[in-house]
Amino acid sequence: MESFNGIDLDAARRVAGNGFYYLMGDIARLHSAVISYARDFMINRGFTYCVPPFMIRSNVVTGVMSFAEMDAMMYKIEGEDLYLIGTSEHSMIGKFIGQTLEKDQVPQTLTSYSPCFRKEKGAHGIEERGVYRIHQFEKQEMIVVCEPEESKEWYDKLWKNTVDLFRSMDIPVRTLECCSGDLADLKVKSVDVEAWSPRQQKYFEVGSCSNLGDAQARRLGIRIKGENGSYFAHTLNNTVVAPPRMLIAFLENNLQADGSVRIPEVLQPYMGGNKEITPKNK
Repeated sequence: MESFNGIDLDAARRVAGNGFYYLMGDIARLHSAVISYARDFMINRGFTYCVPPFMIRSNVVTGVMSFAEMDAMMYKIEGEDLYLIGTSEHSMIGKFIGQTLEKDQVPQTLTSYSPCFRKEKGAHGIEERGVYRIHQFEKQEMIVVCEPEESKEWYDKLWKNTVDLFRSMDIPVRTLECCSGDLADLKVKSVDVEAWSPRQQKYFEVGSCSNLGDAQARRLGIRIKGENGSYFAHTLNNTVVAPPRMLIAFLENNLQADGSVRIPEVLQPYMGGNKEITPKNK
């Protein structure tokens, strides 16, 4: 990124401290292009686009995650019952708090854009200086609220959306199912989507897909009205794409011998028709 004059970590450190960044020029444009492409990709797969609130109340936070997760991740707004979101799935699921949906209103399939804010405490070795673990990033997300018997099928559809998206940008990916002992509270099943890093010669996480069964619905009171009364819905979430982390995979896998980066055909309309970006510094 620095070879493209595309990132300024030193200035961000002076302004906000560690864990922040300025993205500049072609890299900033690439960042926005990926988000826009991911938005349209999900709309074309039948999801409704949404820009949600970027702050949520404590009753929503405790409805979608455990207190331990909340304390480790979320920034509290001093003097108010509001938290900055760590991921937009929280405000998206919160949209249905206390609601009873008619059977013809489900499934609810939404894709959302938002900035995300996370404490991300601690050092992380080689990635500490870069953009792998940061306090602020942007993300395209997807969530589903559905009938209980349909959640398994939706789970498979959701992670496949992310795999298809990354492969359309010529980024090799794999999925890694999380064992039950490694699942966060409330999750029934979860799979990580991992992209290949040529630099590190290993895969690294770029997204996570989870089926939460009726755990969030029970806490938030999200029900479906059936013929014989109401029952709790099932909820699922999945990362579509989360730059700037995914930019690591994008830049490494599309890097050319002369230091330029190839722009895959699907992204070219979002990059002004450009087929590559060239370094400013060598």
